[in-house]
Amino acid sequence: MEFDFLSPLNSDILDFVNELSSQHLGSKIVLHTKSDFPDLDKIKIAVIGVIENRGDANAISDVSLFHIRKELYSLYPGNWEVSIADLGDINSGNSKEDTYFALQKVSETLIKNKILPIIIGGSQDLTYPMYRAYDQLEQMVNLVAIDSKFDFGKENEFVYATSYLTNIILNEPNNLFNYSNIGFQTYYNSQEEIDLIEKLFFDAYRLGDVSNNIAIAEPVFRDADIVVVDLTSVKSSDSGNFITFTPNGFTGKEICSLSRYSGISDKVSSFGVFNHNNSEQEAVLIAQIIWYFIEGFHYRSNEYPFGDKENYLKFIIPFDNEELVFYKSNKTDRWWLEVSFNSVSNNKLKRNTLLPCSYDEYLSACNQELPERWWKVQRKNNL
Repeated sequence: MEFDFLSPLNSDILDFVNELSSQHLGSKIVLHTKSDFPDLDKIKIAVIGVIENRGDANAISDVSLFHIRKELYSLYPGNWEVSIADLGDINSGNSKEDTYFALQKVSETLIKNKILPIIIGGSQDLTYPMYRAYDQLEQMVNLVAIDSKFDFGKENEFVYATSYLTNIILNEPNNLFNYSNIGFQTYYNSQEEIDLIEKLFFDAYRLGDVSNNIAIAEPVFRDADIVVVDLTSVKSSDSGNFITFTPNGFTGKEICSLSRYSGISDKVSSFGVFNHNNSEQEAVLIAQIIWYFIEGFHYRSNEYPFGDKENYLKFIIPFDNEELVFYKSNKTDRWWLEVSFNSVSNNKLKRNTLLPCSYDEYLSACNQELPERWWKVQRKNNL
């Protein structure tokens, strides 16, 4: 059984939880112990640790998640109805490929059972088995990475934290429909990599643009299946990570806002946090990132997939050769743009789909400007 890969929580964290009040989050989470495994029929979110960082050539110590769990459990939950379990850890296998296999199988089973896994690594190459967990689900996958780098590597290179995206793009089966990067910093990425993002019609948003208007990221998360956070995308003065020093990056407030956008997306079905340095200081921020994701999950509006059209206003914008159809939710005031696939070669794509968008993109269309993301989706359809 896939859950045999999971080791129960150790006595140190269990002793800590026993000392918490009944109001703390740790007292409201179902825990995997040596004598008891959570009843997954009653669970909506599962926290999983992965003790694996061999994909990071610069890792200086083994992965420890004690401080992260301690800080997370010490927080107070909001007025949430969501049920959460901590399923323990996937320990490092004989090879990192063994760890990948275990994470893929565990994630696949949880997602099939409509349980959202929150993966705490470890190095960011664990994104690869998270993506492979969708192989048997017969759907295309949208991946969003909050990261200062694109993590491309050389073709045929083993999967590493700095090259996992190349393996996702090249390795079969290829289920990736779109990759979006939130917060890249130009000086960390070669011009060839930036050009490749454009050539593949992927989306990339510079750190400065997102920091100036963080709301531009919301529609991107609304279309994501997987969201992963590289902790080095947060500046060191806010994260507490002075081992991998990052003078520029997202603030603590910004990264928590992005995490909440991820959680509130009806489509996101797995979430990962990677590349931390095991420190007590950084654990405080990681705990708050996870807290905000769960907060967002609680406020999901269940607007995806597209529901009753009576709950939406329809707007038609005529262009020279076609017309764009927008929908606005009466419930949340969020916007979608209809995309039609006239000749779909991949049966995993629906012939008509809704692309999350912003009100500003609707206004641009009213001024006869085609939204860039709509244009990219159409180009992908013609590849």
